[in-house]
Amino acid sequence: MARLFGTDGVRGLANADLTPELAMSVASAAARVLAEHDRTHRPIAVVGRDPRASSEMLDAAVTAGLTSAGADVLRVGALPTPAVAYLVAALGADIGVMISASHNAMPDNGIKLFAAGGHKLPDSVEDEIEQHMGAGFDRPTGAAIGRVRDVPDAETQYVEHLLKVTPHRLDGLKVVVDCANGAASVAAPDAYRRAGAEVIAINANPDGLNINAGCGSTHIDVVAAAVREHGADLGIAHDGDADRCLAVDAQGEPIDGDQILAVLALAMRDAGELFEDTLVATVMSNLGLHIAMRESKIRLRTTAVGDRYVLQDLKAGGFSLGGEQSGHVVLPAHATTGDGLLTALRLMARMAETGKSLADLASVMRRLPQVLINVKVTDKAAVAKASTVSEAVAAVEAELGDTGRVLLRPSGTEQLVRVMVEATSHEQAESAAQRLAGVVSSVH
Repeated sequence: MARLFGTDGVRGLANADLTPELAMSVASAAARVLAEHDRTHRPIAVVGRDPRASSEMLDAAVTAGLTSAGADVLRVGALPTPAVAYLVAALGADIGVMISASHNAMPDNGIKLFAAGGHKLPDSVEDEIEQHMGAGFDRPTGAAIGRVRDVPDAETQYVEHLLKVTPHRLDGLKVVVDCANGAASVAAPDAYRRAGAEVIAINANPDGLNINAGCGSTHIDVVAAAVREHGADLGIAHDGDADRCLAVDAQGEPIDGDQILAVLALAMRDAGELFEDTLVATVMSNLGLHIAMRESKIRLRTTAVGDRYVLQDLKAGGFSLGGEQSGHVVLPAHATTGDGLLTALRLMARMAETGKSLADLASVMRRLPQVLINVKVTDKAAVAKASTVSEAVAAVEAELGDTGRVLLRPSGTEQLVRVMVEATSHEQAESAAQRLAGVVSSVH
């Protein structure tokens, strides 16, 4: 059977793939696994959600599953994923549950679990939870049944934490924030205003059905238009659960996760916060980031694609900044997971501190044209072994020299090979990528 937990929890079409019964089973199993790991006290769980309609249903199911296994539940309502992770630690809970499908369309949903301290659950614990699902157990009765309590000041606690770790006030900055009608619709405008910025909030009226609908970080043109309309200094676009953010400058030009990482890396280096002057990113980060960091004497470490691999490398090396091109940025000193609000506050604090525009700050890095082609194949392993492919890659690499890059990456879930080429011009990148795609598709 396929593993239930993916790279970012359990996800699927709500009430079809991800049913209340499944949610209840996952939650109950998680509580029992925790109880077996530590029998000294009754488990405490923090449960949060995004505003999509199905999250209300799944919140009830998760809460029922946890309490039926004897865990007490602290419900924090609609809050960003990083807020739930923070509150797990702040409230001394044993587990956190976030109900969200992030940037996915409204009909989807997901369940993401956090361990004590707000850290992602190890694969081994997720596997243990799967093994417990569907298994019979002695159900608690009477006073042993878990209790449920709401935490009315959850959003305030999270925002106050963000403000404490923002290094500079934002007075004088005008920002448009696109909340994607998602989990940050209250917290993001609140945090940015309290930090001193003039805030224009758009898509901040969730009705349960409009999350990510033509807005947020997957539709960056919306915030770009609003920035130009209002004459703002920048725009911030969150996704549905606000664990990441993208930005646009005063002209509405996109600033992606790689550029945000470059700006924050220099800011943290100057403040003595960048451990061993090292930044962690994935192999998909633009070559322009590599060049910019090399010229700034900052070491760039690369990991496999996925925030969990960035997190693993950050933890293993004790590094202080990492992230992905998608805008998923992790600052381990202040958050245990990607936090779009923390990222935005740090980005704006650098603008306020230096008096520079976002365009000026982001100009430290020039994005090289990047072409990605997904090639359907019959056997990914055969492609990896094919001499014709390795020879074609070597030829393109020789042609590009230090001004470009080639990356072939097999899909983890499909018979696909992703061919990525970066070069100084889009035409050169497109030509090289098409040639390599042709070679890859010819392998049988």
